[in-house]
Amino acid sequence: MHVSLDTMVDTLKAAAESSRLRILVLLSRGDLTVSDLTEILGQSQPRVSRHLKLLLDAGLIGRYQEGSWAFFRLTDTDNSRDFVQRLVSGISEADPQVVRDLERLAAVKRKRQDRAAEYFSENAASWDHIRSLHVPDRAVEAALIKLVGKRPFQSMLDLGTGTGRLLEIFAPLYRRGVGIDMSRE
Repeated sequence: MHVSLDTMVDTLKAAAESSRLRILVLLSRGDLTVSDLTEILGQSQPRVSRHLKLLLDAGLIGRYQEGSWAFFRLTDTDNSRDFVQRLVSGISEADPQVVRDLERLAAVKRKRQDRAAEYFSENAASWDHIRSLHVPDRAVEAALIKLVGKRPFQSMLDLGTGTGRLLEIFAPLYRRGVGIDMSRE
């Protein structure tokens, strides 16, 4: 699929700036918040938000909500995704600025992972109760049982198993169940 000349010029203008190219490189490594990007880029929130708005308007990135957090990611549109991948792949990972950005990205991801691990560690004993505050367990369990049905199956893999409740519910149906969780609790 091809785009008009004006659309191409607008897209190139949106991407043709150092900070916005850095943002595209970072988003090619995963979804990030404005806070993440301000920390990595060392720029103010209004400045980062302005860059994100230009990239959003050009259709190069997308935005989605997860709770109270807004996350940004590369767009899923074929044309834009291919365009961004070509741009990003042409930037050297040995570039000193890119090296610094990727080091800071790794630090941000470690902090995020540490915070999540700390939260789950502190709340492991009451996790079933906490989860039930959002959606009643019975409603979720009933929906899953309805979806899966009553036919037996060979294996079940529960990623992020938490307390293992889903393995418990489906135990009569599977021959082998495995639960994997980052928390040791």
